[in-house]
Amino acid sequence: MSHIHIPDGVMPIWFVLAGWAATAVILYFCMRRVRDVELGRKIPLIGIVSALMILGMTLDIIPIAYHINMSVIAGIVLGPALGFISIFIVDLIISMFGHGGVTVVGLNTLIVGTEAMLGFYFFRVFLGVFGAGRLSPGMSAALAAVLSLIISTCLMIGVVYISQINPERVLHVHKENPLGKIFSLEPEGENKRHKIEDKRIDIETFAKTVFSLGVFGWILEGVITGFVIRYVSRVRPDLVLSEVT
Repeated sequence: MSHIHIPDGVMPIWFVLAGWAATAVILYFCMRRVRDVELGRKIPLIGIVSALMILGMTLDIIPIAYHINMSVIAGIVLGPALGFISIFIVDLIISMFGHGGVTVVGLNTLIVGTEAMLGFYFFRVFLGVFGAGRLSPGMSAALAAVLSLIISTCLMIGVVYISQINPERVLHVHKENPLGKIFSLEPEGENKRHKIEDKRIDIETFAKTVFSLGVFGWILEGVITGFVIRYVSRVRPDLVLSEVT
């Protein structure tokens, strides 16, 4: 839900450039931070985790129009720096599939990258709270995923509000889609189409809609993240329980 699906040519150019600039700066510091990491061991992990994220992001869950980011899994397994780099790669690849435009890769990387970074630190905090119990890694990961997704969704709403684009474009809602009625800002009808596209966004209505649908996705992704991290912690504890960059 936090991944914005905005095609090229819709976002204001200054906002797009700001997103790319901020992403470039963060990527620079991330690459500096991982210079001393054993990349020979991490690069295969980056490929595997990135492939999982691409798979999750390209499969929509009907009827809530949600896809699993798996970004918190990336943050926990790869660490915040490598996780952010992996998410940039994923966003760039899926933008070429039409899953959001190339111009918004920078903004998408900032939003989804925030999930990975926060997910890593939330996981560490909850791991310390729950201790070294058998269920601790899974519970910690699940809670970390839910909290990270709530925050990143708020960031996505902020991006949409600043850009003042129509939410129908953001969520890929079409008139023939029954769910389109939920997101419509005006009564249906061909004579209203131009008014809908030109009208400024009602951020309150948009936020309520996103949160009301997103809560189901957050819980689902939290459960999936919890099970994945619990399994990994049992078969390869060094991937999630060691100090990660």
